[in-house]
Amino acid sequence: MAERYELKNKEVWDGNMAAAHALRQAQVDVVAAYPITPSTPIVQNYAQFLADGYVDGEFVMVESEHSAMSACVGAAAAGGRVATATSSQGYALMVEVLYQASGMRLPIVMTVVNRALASPLNIHGDQSDLYLGRDAGWIHLIANNPQEAYDLTLCAFRIGEDDRVRLPVTTNQDGFLVSHTAQVVEPLQDEDAYKFVGEYKAKNPMLDTKNPVTYGAQTEEEWHFEHKANQHKALMDSFPVIEEVFKEFEKVSGRKYNLVETYKLDDADVALVLMGSAYETAMLAVDKAREEGIKVGLLMPRVFRPFPYNEVAEKLKGVKAVAALDRSAPMGTTGALYNEVAGALAAKGESAILTNYIYGLGGRDTTVEHILEVIKETNENAKAGKRVTPLQGFINLRGPKLSFN
Repeated sequence: MAERYELKNKEVWDGNMAAAHALRQAQVDVVAAYPITPSTPIVQNYAQFLADGYVDGEFVMVESEHSAMSACVGAAAAGGRVATATSSQGYALMVEVLYQASGMRLPIVMTVVNRALASPLNIHGDQSDLYLGRDAGWIHLIANNPQEAYDLTLCAFRIGEDDRVRLPVTTNQDGFLVSHTAQVVEPLQDEDAYKFVGEYKAKNPMLDTKNPVTYGAQTEEEWHFEHKANQHKALMDSFPVIEEVFKEFEKVSGRKYNLVETYKLDDADVALVLMGSAYETAMLAVDKAREEGIKVGLLMPRVFRPFPYNEVAEKLKGVKAVAALDRSAPMGTTGALYNEVAGALAAKGESAILTNYIYGLGGRDTTVEHILEVIKETNENAKAGKRVTPLQGFINLRGPKLSFN
């Protein structure tokens, strides 16, 4: 039996420590990891918890992030509750195995501390790695601060392990802006957290030798399509489970989460859509714009995969102009979040004027004033009833202004 960790009602944690405590409280059987900035403190803290007797499980240090996810797949297939953490190039190295984990329907939980992808090398935060893995068959939850990083990691276990889902889950937090920023966090006590997560129930474990199963089978054209269709269905059908888990978590914590979060959107003519820590910066910009008479609101998909098309379209219904802000290099197209929002609006017959902004790459500052400028440009589109600004612009870029139509 693991030692009980004494927690105050309010702790001062950064996002990494918050995620590490959530893994500790879930009493994970196996954490396999390879350190990489800025997610290293998650597994470092977890290893210390293990050494101090606060965890009963195993911590496996491997030689690469590819090996880390491979070990996680093996441990999960064997029948254990499994978790890990990574960032950036490490996440990129994992990508091959991410598809194995989801295709085998293994409910691994991974915290990704979002960081820019090379080249050039950069250790600071943007969401390029989040976007890289968006189609790997994992559920993706978005945390804006250390409290949310803690809460959503606990929720991730409940969501992924539900028999109606049985898929791996990623919780995303912005590198340094969340992972290394200390804030007040109100944790659950260990017994309450574990009761919420629940005891792990293995499904088709390979170590059950009386009931042999096959993992990683080869299917070719005869059955591959059916497997992928069923996997997609499980993702799309996970929305009710996610909402159920969020409601249960609200009962034990008092903190409410939704598939889509909004701020001052009910009467808005103009809306911004973005994810991550910039959402809180944008709230301040919205307040300033409202004081100047601009009816603007915010929307953030709390769940990036599966993408909540219906909820996004419903929340943006009647809005005249929308700016989607992507914190990832688009590389030859409009940003991924822009494309998701455009698809959601088109599917529901909404005709808001939609523009795309790229911001914060490689940790570049995005301030209230920068976002206020975006709001004013978007409002010009709303007033004109058509797009009078470029389709795609770059926020706080040095040198000549860069935009595309």
